[in-house]
Amino acid sequence: MSWLEALILGIVQGLTEFLPVSSSGHLEIGHALLGTSGEENLIFAIIVHAATVLSTLVILWKEVMQLFKGTFASLQWNAEKDYVAKLLVSMIPVFIVGMFFKDQVEAFFGNGLLLVGICLLITAALLALSEWLQKKRQGMGHEVTYRDAIIIGVAQACAVLPGLSRSGTTIATGLLCGVKKESVAQFSFLMVLIPILGEALLDLLKLLQGEITSTLGVIPAVVGFVAAFVTGCLACRFMIEIVRRQRLVWFALYCAIVGLTTIIVTLC
Repeated sequence: MSWLEALILGIVQGLTEFLPVSSSGHLEIGHALLGTSGEENLIFAIIVHAATVLSTLVILWKEVMQLFKGTFASLQWNAEKDYVAKLLVSMIPVFIVGMFFKDQVEAFFGNGLLLVGICLLITAALLALSEWLQKKRQGMGHEVTYRDAIIIGVAQACAVLPGLSRSGTTIATGLLCGVKKESVAQFSFLMVLIPILGEALLDLLKLLQGEITSTLGVIPAVVGFVAAFVTGCLACRFMIEIVRRQRLVWFALYCAIVGLTTIIVTLC
């Protein structure tokens, strides 16, 4: 992988991690278009995912620190402890899938571009439906409950499939559950921090144990990390504003177009 390819893929990862268009699906498409393949892709994925986690912490630093201080400030149960507990509950489904079933799911469905196209169409349908229902409710909604947390967590677990947007699926599911649009984006971005870091750690352990090898150079790794971090910061802030203004339908249209194009190109 050259530094230019790393730059392009880093930008793609940074933007699509937070925009509801599937980062994994776009990386698959990007690798196919650029002709990059092999186990260096896995190492690159670890690096750019770490970059987007860091960008989330930067943009939501105030909220993260408030939760941290509130959780450990006293032994009494408070709003911060309750919110963190909901975040932990939301991580249970993806933890189960990641630890016990991810390899089986990926082996069963495959990681081809056809699957990416189909999942992008599903993402488009979820985004369109959630915006339609949100407008029908005229902006009414509630804060995230434990029931919402587990349902959104199941949606995140389903998003292990490439093309099924994690942010799009979790945000749309939260809106479908009736969660306030002001609350669902922040919850969606915070709930993924530990799972992404955990997955990256597992892949890193495989690398250290020699189960996978890497030919990724230092310069492409650094370029990819910086590109993903910078664009991730921009996309995270942008996406929070987009959800507040209810403009998900344009992302639904984009996912539908890319999904259909991917399916047609794959089958032809």
